[in-house]
Amino acid sequence: MSTLQTIHDVPVLMCAVDGEPISAERDVLDLIGNAGYQGAQWVVIPAGRLGDAFFQLRTRLAGDIVQKFANYRLGLIVLGDISRHTAASSALQDFVRESNRGRQTWFLTDTEELRERLKGQPAT
Repeated sequence: MSTLQTIHDVPVLMCAVDGEPISAERDVLDLIGNAGYQGAQWVVIPAGRLGDAFFQLRTRLAGDIVQKFANYRLGLIVLGDISRHTAASSALQDFVRESNRGRQTWFLTDTEELRERLKGQPAT
């Protein structure tokens, strides 16, 4: 289940914490379709819904999913504590840091940080 919210004039599709796990690229296609249909600019996926493979960069799952969102011109936000994953991988730390500098994919810890990041985003 996901709901559309407007945060600082930016439409955001918020995925439920207790939904199906996202463990493959095909699992995000419905989210992308739903987000596009509802006019969302960003999709927020709780970190707990992403399988461990997403956080292991050698699987390429994170890159494939990020690319899928980019292809559809949607932003992706992974929301929640991923410190156990970043502690185990300097490559993931670098990926998160670089992603957070851009405008396509962010890794944020909570909804307050989400609100702050969206405050400066232009609505389209």
